[in-house]
Amino acid sequence: MTRVVIADDQELVRSGFRLILEVAEIEVVGEAANGREAVQLAGTLRPDVVLMDVRMPVMDGIEATRRIARAGLESRVLVVTTFDLDEYVYDALRAGASGFLLKDVGRERLVQAVETVAGGEALVAPQILERLVSHYVRRPPPEVALRAELAGLTDRELEVLTLVGRGLTNGEIASSLFISLPTVKSHIRSLFAKLDLRDRAQAVILAYESGLVPQGA
Repeated sequence: MTRVVIADDQELVRSGFRLILEVAEIEVVGEAANGREAVQLAGTLRPDVVLMDVRMPVMDGIEATRRIARAGLESRVLVVTTFDLDEYVYDALRAGASGFLLKDVGRERLVQAVETVAGGEALVAPQILERLVSHYVRRPPPEVALRAELAGLTDRELEVLTLVGRGLTNGEIASSLFISLPTVKSHIRSLFAKLDLRDRAQAVILAYESGLVPQGA
């Protein structure tokens, strides 16, 4: 059973999420009213997923996400917020979040998102990703130097990373490159290890920031 911690400063929101998830037989193992509590619960309870709000007192969701990722916890962070702003999406994904959803998503979509992220996949709505890329490719962070890192990849791994950056699933990548699904997964594991990537969300950002996937591709 998937185990979840809900982090939101509004008790009503936490209660609503808990009800939706528990009806779907997803276990809510804890609730946090701020980012600091979320980090503490992630460390002690080791949930599969942390549903993380962005704007919270004491510590915001972005910093909490960053600390969970840096701690090396296996818990995945799914950011759920009312703020549909590029800066929040970008900051959350750079901090280590595995997905980003708005609070107006339907019940089925929320449950599906939690299960997807718990399974190790990234979840970013295509329209959000498109806006994210179009905004940040024009001014990628100056402190990020990726050329040396990419030089360590094989030609096939570069091809796979490019297709990941374009949003293709593993199955679509396999079809595009005429290779098997297990081979695709092997290449992805290898390039993730070489580039120290946590998941596909970070791989997408890297592919665009490095220029591997041109804007509009």
